[in-house]
Formats: sequence, C-alpha cells, structure tokens
Amino acid sequence: MLESRTAANVDAMSSKQPEPSQPAPSNEATERAHRAYWRANLRLMAGLLAIWFFVSFGCGILWVEPLNSIRMGGFQLGFWFAQQGSIYVFVVLIFVYVWQMNKLDRKFDVDE
Repeated sequence: MLESRTAANVDAMSSKQPEPSQPAPSNEATERAHRAYWRANLRLMAGLLAIWFFVSFGCGILWVEPLNSIRMGGFQLGFWFAQQGSIYVFVVLIFVYVWQMNKLDRKFDVDE
C-alpha cells in the first residue's frame, strides 16, 4: 500500500514541472554563450596570473636590487616581496577572482 502511494506521489510531482518563462535557446546560441563565458573566464585568469607573476617573480626576483633600496617596516622592499608580499597579493587575487567570477556568472546567467 505504501509503495503504491509513493509511486503515485512521484508521478504527481514529476508531472507538475514549472513552465519555462522563456523558450529554450537554440544549441547554436547556447554554444556561443558558453564560448563567450569561457573566453571571459580565461581572460580574467590570464590577467590575474600576469599580476601574480609580476609581483612574485618580477618584484621578488628580477627587480629585487632596485626595490631593496626602499624600506618597508624596517625591511628591504625586495626582500619583503620575496618573503611575504607575493603571498599577500595572491590572497587578494583570490578574492578578486571570486568577486569577478560572481559578476561574470550573473552576466551569463549561470550563477547559483
């Protein structure tokens, strides 16, 4: 008896699907939107990785000598970037990525 009620409830629930507010986009339009979303995502990642590379490799290794002439909190700036600065910038970039991806998700209507 319980099994027949459960099956009836499942059938009733599955038959009451909400009406879509807009017609489903064509496969071609969906594919174009997916490509545009992915392209924007890659552009964002490339920009943030370029900033991280500049800060960690550039400021921590390549331009360490000129930066060491500047003092920050009693430490040479080049040393600070090599030891801590690049990590701080990386953490900030994570938050920037989350913020920008949330905006991108809303723009392409794929947000949660």
